[in-house]
Amino acid sequence: MLTGLHIAVIGGDARQLEVIKKLTELDAKLSLIGFDQLDHNFTGASKDQIDEVDFSTIDAIILPASGANSEGEVDTIFSNETVVFTEELVTKTPEHCTIYSGISNQYIDDIIKSTNRKLVKLFERDDVAIYNSIPTVEGTIMMAIQHTEITIHNSKVAVLGLGRVGFSVARAFDALGANVKVGARKSEHLARVFEMGMKPFHLSKLEDEVANIDVCINTIPHHIVTASVISKMPPNTLIIDLASKPGGTDFRYAEKRGIKALLAPGLPGVVAPKTAGQIVANVMAQLLREDLLNRKGN
Repeated sequence: MLTGLHIAVIGGDARQLEVIKKLTELDAKLSLIGFDQLDHNFTGASKDQIDEVDFSTIDAIILPASGANSEGEVDTIFSNETVVFTEELVTKTPEHCTIYSGISNQYIDDIIKSTNRKLVKLFERDDVAIYNSIPTVEGTIMMAIQHTEITIHNSKVAVLGLGRVGFSVARAFDALGANVKVGARKSEHLARVFEMGMKPFHLSKLEDEVANIDVCINTIPHHIVTASVISKMPPNTLIIDLASKPGGTDFRYAEKRGIKALLAPGLPGVVAPKTAGQIVANVMAQLLREDLLNRKGN
């Protein structure tokens, strides 16, 4: 149980509702900021304006999956009001207060450094990323079906990167009967692709390997699908870029060439917000329990 914890949930989308539900069920007290237009009420949670919350009593702050932008503004789909995450706000919290966010940026990092608070970047955790790869794969399959005129079965698919998402995507398309090749740089990743029965290739050979593909799925958050690479693709190739914004694709050149290129970060929250929210909620509950036990132990 999370009895005695006071948590501020600042903004977010439908995923955040699952977090709120889980934490209130565990008896935490929640202050919901940026939820004034939410019809549903949760027992143990109050909808507040940010200046109404006593942050000196807050044990944890939960930001949305997207964190905050470079001005501190937080996405709030359940409110028309602008909510800003600031250093002044964090300074008011107790020293043990932990900040939870899907991702971070320089703005958030600077606040964490200046206030000496703990930051947990949920989407950098292996457990969250691996669980999230499930709805990501389903969303990628959906996009491939919607935006091509061929079956996945017997199609030629190049997956770039064999991280937590790339591994799941490659395996799923292979299981659906696609001819999958996977580009990576690490020798152990190339060996794993071979062991899985797919064709490995080094990313230095990317231009050669895209010459006869139907779908290119990028999971690498660096500029890798360059104009030079795109120029070697067949004109009917579909590019699905799963990397975090701004992705790893030259979208301007793809459009100029007439190749459909889709930036699709955050697919779990788009295609399966309930499941994606439950993934975050379960991990959040575990982390908050550990924090509470550690504080009691000290």
